[in-house]
Amino acid sequence: MKHVIFGGDGFVGRHLAARLVSDGEEVVVADIARSPLPHYAQARHIQTDVTDPAAVRAVPIAPEDMVYNLSAKMLSPLQVRAKRHDFFFPVNYDGTKNIIEAMDKAGANRLVHFTTDMIYGHTVVYPMTEEHPVAPLGEYGLSKWRTEELAHDWRARGMNISLFRPRLIIGPGRLGILEKLFKLIDANLPVPMIGSGKNPYQFISVFDCAEAARLGWKAGVPNEAYNLGSLNPPPVRKLLGDLIRHAGSKSILLPTPGWAVKKTLDFLDALNKPLMDPEQYLIADENCVLDVTKGRLQLGWVPQHRDEDMLIAAYREYRAMKDGAVSSSAFAEAAE
Repeated sequence: MKHVIFGGDGFVGRHLAARLVSDGEEVVVADIARSPLPHYAQARHIQTDVTDPAAVRAVPIAPEDMVYNLSAKMLSPLQVRAKRHDFFFPVNYDGTKNIIEAMDKAGANRLVHFTTDMIYGHTVVYPMTEEHPVAPLGEYGLSKWRTEELAHDWRARGMNISLFRPRLIIGPGRLGILEKLFKLIDANLPVPMIGSGKNPYQFISVFDCAEAARLGWKAGVPNEAYNLGSLNPPPVRKLLGDLIRHAGSKSILLPTPGWAVKKTLDFLDALNKPLMDPEQYLIADENCVLDVTKGRLQLGWVPQHRDEDMLIAAYREYRAMKDGAVSSSAFAEAAE
C-alpha cells in the first residue's frame, strides 16, 4: 500500500507527506509544483495538474492505496467577483471529480478530502457542529460544498471518504490575509476590527491538519465529516492585543460598527475593488467557532496549537522574511 497525496507539495500536503515518510510509509506526491523539500529523498513526485483528467489518470493508483486530496485554490490571492467562479471551480470541484473518477477506474476506494468551514456561511448554531446548516456565502465555499455533495454520491457507490472542514489554516509558509495585518502593526498604524472585537477568532495549525488527515487513514477512513479548529479561541481583541504587545508596536485596536464596514466592503466589491473577500468579512464579527468534539471522539484527534501562539509564530516568520533571514521563496506555495 502507498499513500497518494494530490496537492502534496502544498501547505498541508507537505507536512502530511513528511510525517508519512518519517513513519516509513511509501508516499507519492501528485502536484503541479515540486519544492526543494527534504522528504523527496524518500517520496516520489509526479507533476500533476488536477484539472487535467488524463494527467490525474496517469498517477499510479492501486486498489489498496490510500488517497488524499489537498489540492485547492484558496481565498488568497483576492479575486474580483466576476472571476471567482472560474478561479475556484476548475481546481476545487473539477479537480476533485477527476481524482475520484481516477480512483474508481483504479479500484481504489479510500479518500481523505479537505473542504472548508466556509460551507456553513453565517453562524446559526454556536458552536458550530458538523450538522450546522450549509449556506456558502461565495464561490469558494460553494465550490467546496459541491465536492462534499460529490463525495456523498460516491459514498453511495461504495467509496469511503472522510471530509475535513478546517478554519483558517496558518503555519510556516503561509501569510495570506495576515500580511496586511502585520504591515499595519509594523507601521504603528491603527488596526481596525469589524465590530467590537469581543467575538472569538479561531485558527487551526497546519500541523494539526496534517495529523487529522493521518488519523483519518488510521481510523479506517470513516464516511464522516469533521471540523478542524483550535480549542478555546480567544476574543479578537485579546488575540490582536497580544500580538501588538509582542511586536512592541504602538498600534491601537480600532472597533468599528460591523454593519457599516460590511456595507462599505460590499460597495467596493461591487465596484471590482475588493479589500477582502465577502466570505471573510461577512462573518468577521460573528461567533464562528467550530466544535471539534467529533474528531476527538471518533479519530482521537486533539488540536495541539493555541491561536495566540500560532499568530505570533506567523508574525515572527513574517519579520524574519522582511529582515532577510528567511527567503521570500519560502512562502511560495503551489496553487494546487
